[in-house]
Amino acid sequence: MSSAAVVGVLKRLTGEKRVGHAGTLDPPAAGVLPIMMGRATRLFDYLVDKEKEYVAVCAFGTATDTQDATGRVTETGENYPDLARVEREKEKLIGDITQRPGMYSAVKVEGKRLYALARAGETAEAPERTVRIGEIEILGPEPDHGVKIRVRCGRGTYIRSLCEDLGKLCGCPAHMRSLIRTRSGFFRIEDGIDLEEARVLAAEGTLSERLIPPDGPIGHLRRMEADPGLAKAVVAGAALPLCRMAGEAPEEGDVTRVYLGGAFWGIAERREDRLIWRCQMPPEKPAALRARGAGGADG
Repeated sequence: MSSAAVVGVLKRLTGEKRVGHAGTLDPPAAGVLPIMMGRATRLFDYLVDKEKEYVAVCAFGTATDTQDATGRVTETGENYPDLARVEREKEKLIGDITQRPGMYSAVKVEGKRLYALARAGETAEAPERTVRIGEIEILGPEPDHGVKIRVRCGRGTYIRSLCEDLGKLCGCPAHMRSLIRTRSGFFRIEDGIDLEEARVLAAEGTLSERLIPPDGPIGHLRRMEADPGLAKAVVAGAALPLCRMAGEAPEEGDVTRVYLGGAFWGIAERREDRLIWRCQMPPEKPAALRARGAGGADG
């Protein structure tokens, strides 16, 4: 299932036209897919999704043209590494490394997904890019020469490529057998719901109770509270004088969350001694939903 298909399901369940996802999952993967609904779709640019976490099974013995279990076998080997060897070699992949997304990834080249081009029999090459690997934890052995790993990494990382690289370091061809994204920035798998649960909640009329307030995922931004005397200016979307705002002021050009009477009203940018609205969201109802178990590409 693609990430776009998940959005389509939620549009039908909620009747909300403004629905989008943050952080595409490749079709073979599953796990956390952050969904923004209604007014919260305006907040995409302010989400912090630099760090993600995945649990994958790296299968030693075969490499494939897709770098995962769905592809055609391109190389085989029987020099299966033990856990101690994998533990040693994975340290070489920690830090900033270079990756080139494969043909069966969700990366776009000239406006088209690479996996769509591959399925159509076309070829293209994505440029190399530097990604950051914060941690690789060996969780234990899996059947048929597999090793389960947990990876904490920056955005844009392809775990399937990481598995292939780990195989090369260990001297045995490898591919990614399975992948679950367990965290995407603020959003964690243990807090999410799967699509089946979303369908049940929608039928009960209680799906809205699982929505997160729109300021929930942007707690990393500074917060400022407007003086009650600025109520008319806030409602009108007028510039707000910094001298009448409580809280830590942002630097010139930076943004802050703006509250009035404890209610979130939006995001404003500092320009000299004033705050200029970048995204105004008068308080109505929560407008963000986290969904778990949405299939779609790693990265």
